[in-house]
Amino acid sequence: MKDDTMTHIASRNGSEARARVGSARLVSTTSSPDPLAQRSVRIWSAGDYDRISAGFRGGAEAFVARRGLKARQQVLDVACGSGNLTIPAARSGAAVTGLDIVGALLNDAARWADSEGLSVTLDAGNAEALPYDDAQFDVVMSMFGVMFAARPDRVVAELARVTRPGGYVALANWTRRGFIGQMLAMHGAAVPPPAEIPSPLLWADDAVLRERFDDRTWRLTTIPRTLTFHYFHTPAGTAELFRAAYGPTVRTFEALDEDGRASFAAALREHWTRHNRPGSTSTEVESEYLEVVAVRL
Repeated sequence: MKDDTMTHIASRNGSEARARVGSARLVSTTSSPDPLAQRSVRIWSAGDYDRISAGFRGGAEAFVARRGLKARQQVLDVACGSGNLTIPAARSGAAVTGLDIVGALLNDAARWADSEGLSVTLDAGNAEALPYDDAQFDVVMSMFGVMFAARPDRVVAELARVTRPGGYVALANWTRRGFIGQMLAMHGAAVPPPAEIPSPLLWADDAVLRERFDDRTWRLTTIPRTLTFHYFHTPAGTAELFRAAYGPTVRTFEALDEDGRASFAAALREHWTRHNRPGSTSTEVESEYLEVVAVRL
C-alpha cells in the first residue's frame, strides 16, 4: 500500500476528517476532549493490539458465525479494534460499520478489508457517544470492547438508541474466573485504576447485566463460552508479547518501578505457563468469556 493512502485520523473543534484506504472509509467525529476517553486512547493505542487479536481470530469468527448474519443487514461492531468481528461479518454480505477510539487500529482494519476486497465503513469515535442515527442497526456487536468503556450506563444507553426494535446486541465479555479475567485482576492489583471507573469484569456479572439491560428495554440471554489463544511463542514468549503489545499490560509496566516490573513479569510468565495446554511447545491457552445477547424490545 502506498504511503499517501494512509491518513492520520484527527479532528479539531468537532470538524470531520476522512481517509480512504482501499474500499474502507474512515471518519472522525470526536468533539471536546474527555479525560476518560483520553485515558482509553492512551491505553489502547499502546503497543500493537493487532498482534494480540490475531491470537484469537478463530474464536472471533465463531462468534460472528453464531449471529447468522444476512446480506444487507445493518451491522455495527463497537470498539472494533483491527477488525476481528468486522471483517468476518462483512464476508456475509451485510453492511458493516466498525467503530473504534484508536485511529491506528482502524487503519489495521482497513488494510485487512482491502486485502480481501471487502467494503466496510470504519469510524473513529467513542462507544459512549455513538455517531449514528436512532434505530440505525439490526445487529450491534462488541468482542472484548465495550466492556472497557469507563461509563457503562452511557454505553448501554447508546446501544439502546442505535439498535432498532427487534434487533439485538451481542457482546463477548471476559469473566472474572477465566484466564484473561484473572490476568486483568493481576493488572488491577499491581496498578489500581481510578476509583470512579467500574471493573470491566462486571460486564460478565449476571446481576449487574440485568440491571444495565433492564427488562423494559431488552430481552437478555447469556451463555459462558471458551476460546483458545494460539501463539507460536512459548508461554514465556507470549507473556513478553503481551508486555510489548497489549495496551493494558504496556501501561501497567510503565507505571511500575524496577522491582515491580520484575515481579509482574515473573507473574505473567507463570500465569501463561501454568495455563498452557499440556505438551504444547507453543501457546494454547483457553479463556472463558460470557456471550451476551440482548434483544431490543
